[in-house]
Amino acid sequence: MPARLINGNELSKQIRSDIAQRAAELTRQGTRPGLAVILVGEDPASHVYVRNKVKACHDAGFHSVLEKYEATMTEAELLARIDLLNHDPAIHGILVQMPLPRHIDPHKVIEAISTRKDVDGYSVLSAGELMAGLDGFRPCTPYGCMKLIESTGYDLRGKHAVVIGRSNTVGKPMALLLLQANATVTVCHSGTPDLAYHTRQADVVVAAVGRRNTLTGDMVKPGAVVIDVGINRDDAGKLCGDVDFASVSEVAGWITPVPGGVGPMTITMLLANTLESAERVAGRG
Repeated sequence: MPARLINGNELSKQIRSDIAQRAAELTRQGTRPGLAVILVGEDPASHVYVRNKVKACHDAGFHSVLEKYEATMTEAELLARIDLLNHDPAIHGILVQMPLPRHIDPHKVIEAISTRKDVDGYSVLSAGELMAGLDGFRPCTPYGCMKLIESTGYDLRGKHAVVIGRSNTVGKPMALLLLQANATVTVCHSGTPDLAYHTRQADVVVAAVGRRNTLTGDMVKPGAVVIDVGINRDDAGKLCGDVDFASVSEVAGWITPVPGGVGPMTITMLLANTLESAERVAGRG
């Protein structure tokens, strides 16, 4: 029996509807959620991502600020701008779109953002809060993946989850969130000698390495939940993920498509984090 699709577009609509209602109520009480997005340079993909984020804010009733700067902007100028936004009471979340020009250190930029406004959840302190199980902001993509799994009604307690990838933005925080849900977690990566050995034992597989066909049908346990975080292009230029959808969907129990799976949820959870930040300021979080 083919796997059931986990529709990220539909789940995103549901969550965004709730976010918009909460934002409207918060605004009526005097606190309108605000997100500042900073774009430095002319990376075409970044412009698309930023436009989508600003539109999502507008649709949810948020206050949004988009600041575009030339690639010649200095690191000191960017850090100074972030400092001003850190002290702006109308801004509850700050996002600096990556990648940055080479002369700007992304680590310095991320660490310059106030933890109270780190709605991407990328700072060292935010990572530490996640590690310790404290109430900080969760990185948006892993957070969205957890919501997708939850939407199936699948109980993660006692299940074996395999995360393919160990990045600071997806792989590592994904593993921590799965641990918090009481799953037993294995993290695989480029140094793992026999990936299929691990994935065949997994009740849940999250593929996040950025390489197509990393996971194929013969590597999946029947009935497993498969979350595909990858964004790649096939030989025909068509968008695809890290998972060989055709073969894996014949074995898995649940699977996310690409596009229409994890992607929509990433921006949705950015909105959720920004709303949560505003609610904390208003004394409701």
